[in-house]
Amino acid sequence: MKDILRVLAINPGSTSTKIAVYDNENLLFEQVVRYSNEELSPFDTIIDQYEFRKSGILQILAEKDVPLESLDAVVGRGGLLKAIAGGTYAVNAAMLDALRLAERGEHASNLGGVIAKEIGDKLGIPSYIVDPVVVDELADIARVSGLPGYDRRSIFHALNQKAVARRISKELGKPYDQANLIIAHMGGGITVGVHQGGRVIDVNDALYGEGPFSPERVGSVPTGHMLELCFCGRYTQNEVKKLIAGKGGLVAYLGTNDGREVVKRIEAGDGKAKLVYEAMAYQIAKEIAADAAVLYGNVDAIVLTGGLAYDQMLVRLIAERVRFIAEVKVVPGENEMIALTEGALRVLKGEETAKEY
Repeated sequence: MKDILRVLAINPGSTSTKIAVYDNENLLFEQVVRYSNEELSPFDTIIDQYEFRKSGILQILAEKDVPLESLDAVVGRGGLLKAIAGGTYAVNAAMLDALRLAERGEHASNLGGVIAKEIGDKLGIPSYIVDPVVVDELADIARVSGLPGYDRRSIFHALNQKAVARRISKELGKPYDQANLIIAHMGGGITVGVHQGGRVIDVNDALYGEGPFSPERVGSVPTGHMLELCFCGRYTQNEVKKLIAGKGGLVAYLGTNDGREVVKRIEAGDGKAKLVYEAMAYQIAKEIAADAAVLYGNVDAIVLTGGLAYDQMLVRLIAERVRFIAEVKVVPGENEMIALTEGALRVLKGEETAKEY
């Protein structure tokens, strides 16, 4: 095996594509390609964009003087696939069909595996995806919702949560599959996952109104209130969905999804901003404490991650309430590009076997 393995990581977003090249875990470069609405408007579906986006990636590699033949693997952000266990997956025909047909919904992340496979196959190197948002490892008991036919679902920030879990486990001197961790990813949505035995056995579905409210999402609004809102006649079903994910949380209370802006208002003496921000921290702490019960209180560490983990005020407000449970560690940022790369490297180095979709 080569001493240095070069990996191209691709992370498509709705109006951008992040790309990065690593030599082992060392970053050679990272760049974000942004697209205007005018550039994307000719494409009827997201998957139609793959040639356009792929050519942009190849152009940047040429500009950065990275020969294609120097690559050992290509890894893309996983898309909306069927529910699968966490890990690194080889991109195969079944996965490509699911991504191209958008069987479970259109999302820019569907492009990750398709572009990785296109580039990898032409070079004769492997292509992978790592820990997509559809990772589902819930314990059976965690699925029971209280209403038959409406089981709780697993949709969360799997890529960053899994990468951070492995990193913290290593710091603790434990294999990931022997660590008990509670990890809160705090961004536009907030998911709090229970990691036990190398699996996320419980996690809130932040996309559809479960758990703490966040910069853009409502969280667990009392069911009776949601019934009143849904049947008041003022909102369509799509408008209610946008309230739940996109126009809730800090946006609804304060008109912004930017935590930095909220902190500035608090420092300027805005009492409403202070109350709402502290309430968000309060709800995150409650979710963490509830998850401690899942582990019978046997928690090795609590980890705060995601973009909001850069905010020392929010971190302090949460840590003050939960540090009695376990040590609180902070890993700010989304860490997506290195997480993708590490997933590919584990397979290339023989530490894991690539899973099949």
